[in-house]
Order: sequence, then structure tokens, then C-alpha cells
Amino acid sequence: MPIPTPTPTPRAARSHRAETYKPGATIGDWRPEDEGFWQSTGRRVAQRNLWISIPALMLAFVVWQVWSVTVVKLNDVGFGFSPSQLFWLTAIPGITGGTFRILYTFIGPNFGERKFTAFSTIVLVLPMLWLGFALEDPGTPYWELVLIAAVCGIGGANFASSMANIGFFFPKREKGSANGLNGGLGNLGVSVVQLVAPLVVTAAVLGAPAGGPQHDAKENTDIWLQNGAFLWVPLLVIMALLAWFLMNDLKVAAAPFSQQKIIFRRKHNWLMTWLYVGTFGSFIGFAAGLPLLIKNNFEAQGYQATTYAWIGPFIGALMRWAGGWLSDRMGGARVTLLSFVGMAASLVVVVFALPHAGDQGNFWAFFIGFLAAFAFSGLGNGSTFRQIPVIFREQHMREAEGKGPEAQAAAMKQSEMEAGAVTGFSSAIAAYGFFFIPAMFAAMAVTHALWLFIGFYATCLAVCWWFYARKGAEAPS
Repeated sequence: MPIPTPTPTPRAARSHRAETYKPGATIGDWRPEDEGFWQSTGRRVAQRNLWISIPALMLAFVVWQVWSVTVVKLNDVGFGFSPSQLFWLTAIPGITGGTFRILYTFIGPNFGERKFTAFSTIVLVLPMLWLGFALEDPGTPYWELVLIAAVCGIGGANFASSMANIGFFFPKREKGSANGLNGGLGNLGVSVVQLVAPLVVTAAVLGAPAGGPQHDAKENTDIWLQNGAFLWVPLLVIMALLAWFLMNDLKVAAAPFSQQKIIFRRKHNWLMTWLYVGTFGSFIGFAAGLPLLIKNNFEAQGYQATTYAWIGPFIGALMRWAGGWLSDRMGGARVTLLSFVGMAASLVVVVFALPHAGDQGNFWAFFIGFLAAFAFSGLGNGSTFRQIPVIFREQHMREAEGKGPEAQAAAMKQSEMEAGAVTGFSSAIAAYGFFFIPAMFAAMAVTHALWLFIGFYATCLAVCWWFYARKGAEAPS
């Protein structure tokens, strides 16, 4: 009996599947909770998208935070602004960052992670070029610098779309670590710009195209302040191209606003937003305000903001990953509780270390207190973003219990969509901490502002314990 010739269908099917998951493709079939799919295909694709998303998000944070370090040198090269005006330049990017995060939350998933990461990265070239040219001329008016600061704020919006999208790639058991890596290493952009920018402005490292120097009257030397902006332009272009050619779009992540707006009727959207304002709002606000706090309170004692300010955001960014990892093992709510207790205790140390009437204060107690506050805020950033998908998944799966596989699959998809939208929305509201914390430092005594933050942390502790951490809590997470 002749042996039948094998049909080409299986090979064609395998080829089609390979095409489906290659870099640049739009993926329709995505099942991260299916262990066989995850091990054979999903993990590799998800990791590739994650490791491109991270540096793109890091550069977005660089653009968002570039003013926190730029303002420290403005007056030294002849701009002549008041301390209040400098704090406002630091704070303004927080307004546009938070506002555009709301927009990016709901439109990003519909464009797809690949397209939207490429687009949202390349548009940041404009504010960096504008800032660089403006810094070459100490006669640039204050109103123009305010506009540039506002446009730089758009960089902060990328976080919302990035975090909402990247979570779709990973199974439940790895969401905390994946979001912690994406957010935490992305947050490193804050410390990167505060560390690198002061170094590159001290020499003509970008050559003649970057323009001539300004004279630093305080140090009696030439500096190239514009280098702190121009340096990032080629890196932004490169990352936009890598995102376009190597990432993927997930059809499962796409959802029109008409479906996403249901989160505004979800109680846990508002509660988790409150908690995330306490963690990320503190992280980003302290990162924006710390350089000027050091300059205004301790520079006369020989402590330079550019030497120390980057360390706090660096620790906070790394601890975000630790918060996600730890939450995957012991529960997000417990880690969130720990973060608020730690932040409150740390700020008490900072309050008593600041200069008072007739007292120069204690810089090292002040600085170590802030480092601890950054560390605990980072833990909370990771744990809250682990809580959100768990809360919504458990809620929807309970409602679908006993209704059959189709209802459970629909519930899972709905929970993923809502968790992504809540992640983006909560990050948008928390981003306003970038504005309010420096603004409060500009408008009132720093110690008064810090006591207000401590009181706010007490309310966050109460919310987290009652709804998520206590025995018999409504939504243990």
C-alpha cells in the first residue's frame, strides 16, 4: 500500500504562526495564561517587547524631569529668576504630564504598544530641541521657558500607555515583576538625567553643532547648559525606530473609550488611585523638588544639588521592581502598608533635619531621610500596580463563577481591559504630584508641606488596611 504524501498544511500553519509573532506584527491570538503557549511562544515575545519598552520609557522620564536639574544652573549663567519662579519651572511639567496621561491611557491601547511607543517617543525630540536652543540665550523670556517646560511634560504621559499595554503581555503570576521592571527601570530616567546632565554641560562634548558656551559666574568657568537637552535627541530617534520595527501590537489590548469608561463607576479605581497618588505622586514630586531643596537649604554649607539629588530617584526606581517582585510573593496590600509607614517615618526625620531659626540643620539626616522616603515610595509603586490587576481579576472571575468557560473567558478579558485602564488613569492622577509638591514647596514653609504629606499617608494607610489588607477585607490583594 503506497505511503500517502504528507500535506503541507501543518508547515503552513507553523509558518503562519511564526509570521504572527515576529517583530513588527500585530498579534491577534495571545494567551499568556496558557502554559504551553507561554513557554513555546509567549515568553519570548513578551520579553522582547518589555526590553524595548523600558529604555523608551526611561527616555520619556528624562524629558519629563530635565527641568528639575536645569533650573539649578539657570541663574548661574545669567537668567536671574526668583526661587519661586524656579520652583514653578520645575512644577509645570507635572500639569501637562498628568493631563496627557489621562489622554494616553485611553487612546494608547487602541493604537497598539508598537505604534504608540514609537509615536510618543519621537514627538519628544521637539521639546528637547526647543529647550536646547532657548538655553543658549540667557535673554530668553520667562514665558517662553514656561511653555517649554509645559511641552516637556508630555514625556511624563508615556508612562500611562506603556504600563497599561505591557501588562497585557504577561500572565498573572508575572505581572508584578514585569510592571515593576517596566515602571522601575523606566523611572530610572529621573536619576539618569539628574546624574548625566550636570556632567555633559561641563564640556563641549557635543561639538560645534550644539552651540557655544555660557559663563558660569558662580564657578567662574564656561559651561554648555544646552547639552543637557541636545544629548537626548539622537537617543530618542533611535528608540522610536527600535519600537517601530521590533515591538508588537496586541489586538486583545485594544478597547474603545466607550468600554473603558466603565472604570469611573468602579469603586476600586478611585481607591487605588488614592493610594497611587501617595506612592508615585510622592516619588515624582520629591524627585522634582529635591534639587532645589538642597540648593536653597544646604548649598551654603558646601553641599551641591547635582552631586546628591539623583541618588534618591535611583533608589526609588530600583525599589519599584523590588515592590512588584515582593508583592508577587507576599501580597501587594501588605507591601503597600509597609511603604506608607516607611514614608511617614522618613519624612518625620526630614522635618527635624531641616534648618530652623538659628539652626543650620543636619544635611546627612535630611538626605538619608529623603533616601528612605524614595525607597519606600518605590516599594509602594510596585505593590500598588500589582494590586490593581489582582483586584479586578478576582472581582470579575467571582461574578463569572459557575457560568461556563465562555463567561469566564469574557470575564478575564474584561478584567484585563479594566485593569489596564485603571493602571493608566491612576498613574495620570498621581503624576500631578510632580506639580503639587514643588508648588507647595514654593507656596509655603517646607516643613508645613511635609507634615501635610505625613497626614495624607495616614489616610492611605487606613484605606489600604480596610479594603485590601485586613482579615475579611473586601478585595484582598
